[in-house]
Amino acid sequence: MAILSKIRDRSMFLILIVGLALFAFVLDPSSIQQFFSSSKVNAVGEVNGEEIDREEFAREVENYRTQSGGRATQMQAVNAVWNSMISEKIFESQLEKAGIVVGEKDIWDAMVALPEIQNSPLFRNEANLFNEEKLKEYIANMKDDAEAGNSTAWLNWLETEKRIKQNLQRQAYTSLVSAGLGVSLEEGKRDYLYNNTKMDAQYVYIPYTSIPDSLVTITKGEIEKYVNENPAKFKPEATRSLQYIKLNIEPSEADDAEVKQTVENFIEDREEYSNAAKTTVKIAGLKNATHYEVFLNDNKSDLSFDNSYKYKSQVASIVADAIFDASEGDVVGPYKDNGYYKISKVVEVIQLPDSVKSSHILVPYSGSTRSTSTKTKEEAKKTADSIFALVKNNKTKFTEIADEINTDGTKGKGGDIGWIRKNQAFSQSFDKDFAEFIYKNKTGSIDVVETSFGFHIIRIDEQTKPEKAVKLATFGRIIEASEETENKIFEQAETIASKLADGVKLKEIASENDYKIQSALNLKVLDENIPGLSNQRHVVTWAFDSEREIGDSKRFDVDILGKRAYAVVLLSGKTEKDGSAVNSEVISKVRPELINKKKAALIKGKMNGNSLEEIAKNNNSTIRSASSVTLASPLLSGVGNEPAVVGAMSTIKLDEISDKIEGQKGVFMVKVTKRETPVELENYDTFRKKILGNLKGREYQLYKVLQETADIEDYRAKFF
Repeated sequence: MAILSKIRDRSMFLILIVGLALFAFVLDPSSIQQFFSSSKVNAVGEVNGEEIDREEFAREVENYRTQSGGRATQMQAVNAVWNSMISEKIFESQLEKAGIVVGEKDIWDAMVALPEIQNSPLFRNEANLFNEEKLKEYIANMKDDAEAGNSTAWLNWLETEKRIKQNLQRQAYTSLVSAGLGVSLEEGKRDYLYNNTKMDAQYVYIPYTSIPDSLVTITKGEIEKYVNENPAKFKPEATRSLQYIKLNIEPSEADDAEVKQTVENFIEDREEYSNAAKTTVKIAGLKNATHYEVFLNDNKSDLSFDNSYKYKSQVASIVADAIFDASEGDVVGPYKDNGYYKISKVVEVIQLPDSVKSSHILVPYSGSTRSTSTKTKEEAKKTADSIFALVKNNKTKFTEIADEINTDGTKGKGGDIGWIRKNQAFSQSFDKDFAEFIYKNKTGSIDVVETSFGFHIIRIDEQTKPEKAVKLATFGRIIEASEETENKIFEQAETIASKLADGVKLKEIASENDYKIQSALNLKVLDENIPGLSNQRHVVTWAFDSEREIGDSKRFDVDILGKRAYAVVLLSGKTEKDGSAVNSEVISKVRPELINKKKAALIKGKMNGNSLEEIAKNNNSTIRSASSVTLASPLLSGVGNEPAVVGAMSTIKLDEISDKIEGQKGVFMVKVTKRETPVELENYDTFRKKILGNLKGREYQLYKVLQETADIEDYRAKFF
């Protein structure tokens, strides 16, 4: 009834909508379908009229991020998947036109040929030869697992198939193009003569730097004209420019002092009222605590218990001397280290080597880690004791038995584990009991040690020289802004945003409060990184909102590499895709080129004379010489690389002064005095092959050309 009531309340609105839709249908019947549904809503883009499905695209993005282990940001994944899908559709289109199909058998054959497939022990038979049926069985099992809910491996496999297909498509198309490339021996000869003819010349060179930039004016109209005349170089693209003030949420001096005092209060025993006991109870401080993990957990330390031993060089330098001068049971601190206030209790002082080399024989039992043994714990202990009696004084026997019964990576190595560093031994990934034995006993020691893996016969083979080390129990609290401090910073940010909304200029606000204004220029619609703010996709999305106008502003909560801040952002500039391509980035590229063109015109107006001597004299310059210059190496001594000038030298008549030539560094007038052609060869096949190789080496440009000529529509910014 409630739903019906709401429909009645909105009846006039619904009548209006339906009426408009029917009116549109009368004018154009196809428009009613467009009115109620649009395929564009379900597409993130189009390639030559073929849509890229939004849901499929989102799945691929999620798969990409999963495979990257979370290291790829969302937009990095979006861009990678987009490029992959665009490539796939472009090549599929070209292959379809060429009548070539990459089928399932092609993909399978390519997959089977992969070295990682051929060499994997998973797909080998009893004779250690590759077995295709084992591969098929492996794939079938992955598919079954996916249907049962564990789809990670199956999705990775499908992605592998997809990449193989894309590679085959590229190879098929580029092979077709390569087959059409050909070079004649005559072309090889021409290339050889052209690039190896040596030229001697005299020239006058007036550098662009001889005219100060201040004498040349470049207008915005000239830049726009240049951009319009070079549309391939400067495709208009929507951009947004931002200005912002960033306020870091950082602890105040009072916050710092409060955290320090809080940490210091945990050194000694203290009394607190207990609601459960209805009386005051005594709580042990770190100095009198004995169960350190419990102490740190109960008192909500921001640091967990570290069971490792540390040398002096591994302790914070600010307290290293104090800790290594202390005795067991002493507490050092509070001290500031890496964003925390800490207190550290010296739990143990010991002499430890940095590395130990050891060997072992393992006797597992049912229930021990990674064990498939059916032995009981008592049976395993009895076996280990028997082996120990045989090997404790016999290294040869130790090696034989280790190679016979060990099943880990030490099998075939006489049980040799190799060198284990202290940090590795006392880490969570290494067995604690094994580490304790090899580090707290001397070289040559051998004994039966029970670990989580079973009973080990462990022998210590070598050790480095022992050094003093300590084990610490460290309580820590991160130094962060209090709620009061954060509220003050929030109020500052809100005040800035409010003043901007009232029309106050950002520059005035910054000047009054000594804030720093930062800029982010020419952001693209799919950008996510803002200079000074790191990855802030939501800010870019806000800037590109269709209703956003220059002068709009907003306060944002931002996280910059794990540190929180407020950013008050102002939209300071915008260009649209169908508008002018001229922005600060374009200006910085075009302006130097136009300046040199204007300088060239000024220089040309002064380079007059009937001889090089006269031209040099009129321009307060000198005649320079170039010898044995070739097109293959167009370097002019004292000037640099000048391909246009050397190219002109290859065609002008001997002993005649050239026209004025605009080079990279300045304007030239040249007189070629000698050309020496290279010795003719009997065969130019080497040079023919070189040209052909260069052509085929440019196959990578093929996709770029196909991409530029394809009709690609990109709607990603609507969804990501």
